[in-house]
This record gives sequence, C-alpha cells and structure tokens, in this order.
Amino acid sequence: MATMTEPTIDNALLAHLQTWQGQSETLNDTLTATPVVAMSATLDRDDPVPALGTAVPPLWHWMYFLPHARQSEIGPDGHPKRGGFLPPVPLPRRMWAGGRLRWEAANPLQVGQQVQRQSTIQSVKHKAGRSGELLFVLVEHQYRNAQGLALTEEHDIVYRSAAQPGEPAPAPQKPPLDGQASWSRTIVPDDVLLFRYSALTFNGHRIHYDRKYVTEVEGYPGLIVHGPLIATLLLDLLRRSLPGAQVANFDFRAVRPTFDLHPFSVHGKPSPDGKTVELWAQDHEGWLTMQGTAGLF
Repeated sequence: MATMTEPTIDNALLAHLQTWQGQSETLNDTLTATPVVAMSATLDRDDPVPALGTAVPPLWHWMYFLPHARQSEIGPDGHPKRGGFLPPVPLPRRMWAGGRLRWEAANPLQVGQQVQRQSTIQSVKHKAGRSGELLFVLVEHQYRNAQGLALTEEHDIVYRSAAQPGEPAPAPQKPPLDGQASWSRTIVPDDVLLFRYSALTFNGHRIHYDRKYVTEVEGYPGLIVHGPLIATLLLDLLRRSLPGAQVANFDFRAVRPTFDLHPFSVHGKPSPDGKTVELWAQDHEGWLTMQGTAGLF
C-alpha cells in the first residue's frame, strides 16, 4: 500500500511558484525547410521537397523555437535545469499533458517565414491526490509572422511527484468510440523513431532514450513515447485520410503513458457533417492513451 508523505509544495512555496504567472518571453525563428523534410521522413511520408511558401503541417511548428540550454545547464532528467521562464517546480517527473491550438485560416505558417513566438504563463495550480502531488502549468504561445497572428496554442505541463512503491495506477479506460474508427494505423515505437523525434525537437529528456534512467529513477516499465509525437501522429492520420483538409483547431489530452515495449495504434472518425474529426490513440491492450478533436475549416 502506498504511504502518504508530507507535501513537497506547501502554501509558501506554491505562492512563490505562482509569482511566475504572467511572465512572458519572446523568441524569433525562421521556418526553414530542413526540419520539414526530416519530419516527413520520420513519419514515413513521401512528401515533395518543401519550397518557400509551403505550409508547415499542423503541429510541425514544434520543431522550431527549441530550447538551446548549454550542456552545463542541463538537469539530471535531461531537461534544462528548473527555473528561468518556467517556475522551478521541485517535483521530479515532468510531462506534456495536452493542449489546445487554433490556426488562422488566412495566415498559415509557411516555410521561409520569419516568425515570432510570445509565450506567457497563464496559471500555476497545485493538486494532491492518491497518486501524489501534481502541479499544472498552463502556457499560452502566440505565433506571429509578417501578416500577423497565425497560431494560438495553450500548452498544459504537469509535474508529478516521484513514483512510490505500491502506488496505485490510474484505472485504464476504453476509447469512447472504441471499435468505431473510420481510419486506423499501427505504429511501432522503436528506439530509432523515439531518437529521431527527440533529435528533431532537441528534446534531451531521458525518459525517451535512457532505459536505465526511466526504469530505475522514474519507475516506468520502458521508454516513454513522446506525447507530442503521438499528437502529431493523430493529425498525420487525418492528413493521410483527408489529404485536402485544413485543420482549424485541435484539442488533445494525454490519458495514459505509451511505452516502447509494444506497438500502439492511432484512430480517427469524422463527424457526419465533416466539420470535426475525433482522434484517439490506444495501446496494445486497447486502452485509451490520448484523445483529441480536430476542427476543419
């Protein structure tokens, strides 16, 4: 049975962490073609070589505005050390929990553009439950090119306490549309796929490539498939199934970790009016791991 421990984050520390609310940073980047070519290869797509003005596929903007912390600034988990723009949360496990994105129809992000991203911490919230402490950080990103706002994104980050012996696992759930998919695809999350996505997003988080670390320190059974990669594969399934569709918005949430130990699957079902598509991922046992809804222009 799991034992209750004193909270790592008391009221005073929470108040300190919440002083990060409202903090902003602005970064600039050029949407070059090479990452688009590399992501296409990683997702096993046969796309034409992108030219200037080619639209960046939905969620592929995550290959830009990457953190470039010096090696001496990297923490024990492979991420940059806590602090700076994000609050210095003292909980060891950090995960991408989900997000909400809205694209501007008349102003797509395109290869060759100079783009500015303004990021603002909207909220810092603490919760304690059966599985330990959780701290949620909500970050809003606004992407602007020469024509103005192109994309607004809300990014949910969750920090968790370390795994405890006997800690109860969250009850698994079946997808609401289980067995009703119009489209499905099986993904084999081998080490190479995880490495390539980590490299494309300059993500040094050791849970994605260091098996000794992820099993012995963070207590997981295998390497964890990146949440953003699964989200990207969901929209990639939509693009494969509806090549002419233009995504207007996408809301998604991670439900359960996916490990590299078995293949997993991604699924989609469009609404009867064709305006929305329900998307979800399942592990090898059929349990829901990510759920999302895409709206189309």
